[in-house]
Amino acid sequence: MSDQPLPLASVRVVEFTHMVMGPTCGMILGDLGAEVIKVEPIAGDNTRKLLGSGAGFFPMFNRNKKGIAVDVRDPRGREIVLKLVAGADVFSENFKAGSMARLGFGYPALSALNPKLVYVSHKGFLPGPYDHRTALDEVVQMMGGLAYMTGPEGRPLRAGSSVNDIMGGMFGAIAVLAALAQRSTTGRGQEVQSALFENNVFLVAQHMMQFAVTGQPAAPMPSRISAWGIYDVFTVAGDGQIFLAVVSDTQWAVFCDAFAFTDLKADARLRSNNQRVLSRDWLIPLLRERLATRSAAELSDVFETNGLPFAPITRPEELGDDPHLLATGGLAPLTLPDGRETTVPLLPITLDGQRLGVRHDPPRLGEHNDEVLKSLGYSAGDIAALREAGVIGAAPGGA
Repeated sequence: MSDQPLPLASVRVVEFTHMVMGPTCGMILGDLGAEVIKVEPIAGDNTRKLLGSGAGFFPMFNRNKKGIAVDVRDPRGREIVLKLVAGADVFSENFKAGSMARLGFGYPALSALNPKLVYVSHKGFLPGPYDHRTALDEVVQMMGGLAYMTGPEGRPLRAGSSVNDIMGGMFGAIAVLAALAQRSTTGRGQEVQSALFENNVFLVAQHMMQFAVTGQPAAPMPSRISAWGIYDVFTVAGDGQIFLAVVSDTQWAVFCDAFAFTDLKADARLRSNNQRVLSRDWLIPLLRERLATRSAAELSDVFETNGLPFAPITRPEELGDDPHLLATGGLAPLTLPDGRETTVPLLPITLDGQRLGVRHDPPRLGEHNDEVLKSLGYSAGDIAALREAGVIGAAPGGA
């Protein structure tokens, strides 16, 4: 970001998080310049060891953080954390209700130590009848209407990403920024919360409002009544697939001209978007037949030339070579905890025309023990003694 310091360069965050939701909040704050210190148990955050769909969680959501490994059940380990909190601006956690309080790190205790502290909790539910339940992204997608809207009739299907975890962490970060802004006026911190279920309800709110406006329940996306006449995935030559959209009357005229569909352009049944919506039962099969002999590449060229909406059907692993992301700096180099090199997507924002990059790779377990403890006044001998006693993790070297 040119020569200006990052917006949160003066902010210190102490993070007790795992999985996706809490780490996402810390990643956002870290990308914005905060010093984020991730506190892990001696054995490490279990997220480091996940397989399958969880294998990308730790490297994705823990960049731009320092990492320490501390036994917080040992009084000497708790003392390290309390010294960190005394000089921190934000404390972030996403463990089960009561977990932080049992360790002595609940909001009342930490705010008494540091009244300026902003304490953000990422939970399954905001306080209420459900807050005793254990929530996961998939749990709230099922109970919050999103899985119903995503799958075909009778086949609820979770979205293909951890949408509630990621957005829940994002809203946690928004709440932190609001509390920090308010602190500049009041001088006091506060506790803020974000939750998976309420986030999911926010995601389906447009469908709730559709029912309020029309009196008709929203149909699942595969069987919905589309708001636009042409808004579909088409299978084309060579079994290729492409998404094509025509969402306005002006675009309809351009589309018909581009493909010389003079009969369709003149058809009185298709003059307005709403008429085309009502004609989808015969119009879409007709368009599928007419476009089936063209390749996805040819259709892409025509749509791009004429400024019409289209999209290739892309797999996530293919995005690492996306020419737009490569040309605009949307991917940054990253070293994984095991030493391998890769690239990672950055926050989808610019500040002063610049993307917010990777300043720190995801930390190796206990990587910053010595640095952080020295900043708290511990001597080299103190640190060696704590390591020998098993209060802090061994010297870094592993993932």
